[in-house]
Amino acid sequence: MTINNSRIVTYSPAYTIVPTYECFNRCSYCNFRAEPGKSPWMNISDAESIFKSLESEKVCEILILSGEVHPHSPKRQAWFQRIYDLCELALSRGFLPHTNAGPLSFAEMEMLKGVNVSMGLMLEQLTPTLLNTVHRHAPSKLPQVRLQQLQWAGELQIPFTTGLLLGIGETVNDWWETLAAISELHQRYHHIQEVILQPHSPGLQQSFNAPPFNPHQLPEVIAKAREILPDDITIQIPPNLIKDDQWLLACVEAGARDLGGISPKDEVNPDYPHLQEQVLRKILQPMGWELIERLPVYPKFDGWLSQELQTSVKWWRNTFKSPSQV
Repeated sequence: MTINNSRIVTYSPAYTIVPTYECFNRCSYCNFRAEPGKSPWMNISDAESIFKSLESEKVCEILILSGEVHPHSPKRQAWFQRIYDLCELALSRGFLPHTNAGPLSFAEMEMLKGVNVSMGLMLEQLTPTLLNTVHRHAPSKLPQVRLQQLQWAGELQIPFTTGLLLGIGETVNDWWETLAAISELHQRYHHIQEVILQPHSPGLQQSFNAPPFNPHQLPEVIAKAREILPDDITIQIPPNLIKDDQWLLACVEAGARDLGGISPKDEVNPDYPHLQEQVLRKILQPMGWELIERLPVYPKFDGWLSQELQTSVKWWRNTFKSPSQV
């Protein structure tokens, strides 16, 4: 079967490191957080052991995914330093870090730029009405705070991933307004790599009592998002949250072209095991889609990276030698 570049779906071979699950936000749909002081922080020696075990695996991306320590907490500096040290360690072991640790200060983002090939933060939804419901006890979910992160990422030339969480009490118009805001910022800075469309999927830990977002709606949402977003932003969907193979294919046909980081565990949705590469390939290939690995930074952004980061990225590009050069 001959497959051209328009029939390519990508994913990142990844492993998720969690510096801490503690988080000062209490989003009612969260299945990740622990109460402040109730989650031990990952120490460097444990991370070293993990990275050593990954050397024989086909893992390029280390996703540093952390709960949030309050900006004014006396533990904030130590928390940030732990994240920085984990990124630095990952780099020294040959991996490519991508950090998503909630809203950061401009100075924190600037520092992390030196030890990350890309970074990310979900906008989720920009409607302020959610501050009265699911985000009532989540100070860092203020829409203006999260939009500020996207702007700072653009100013700092950080390749960035963001996204929407669907089905947490927002309206259809809220989707389009949030996507339009992402589009507007990208047209100013040209820094958004991917937009994730993540359906709310109830887990065992959350208090939010709402049904899952209907995955049968996703193809329609993706098609509209594809109209709103610039062509050079890739739409990403999490395949473990779309249980039906045919609807996963429908999402791809509608315009989703990336399946995100595939790792042993989805830390954000721990009740939904990741579909692994071989399973995804069996779903996609019969319909003429080729699944290939990508790095956590797209080629057009390589020039934004330090020389040290570019050297690591170049090694991985030569290792993958993928037809799309991602």
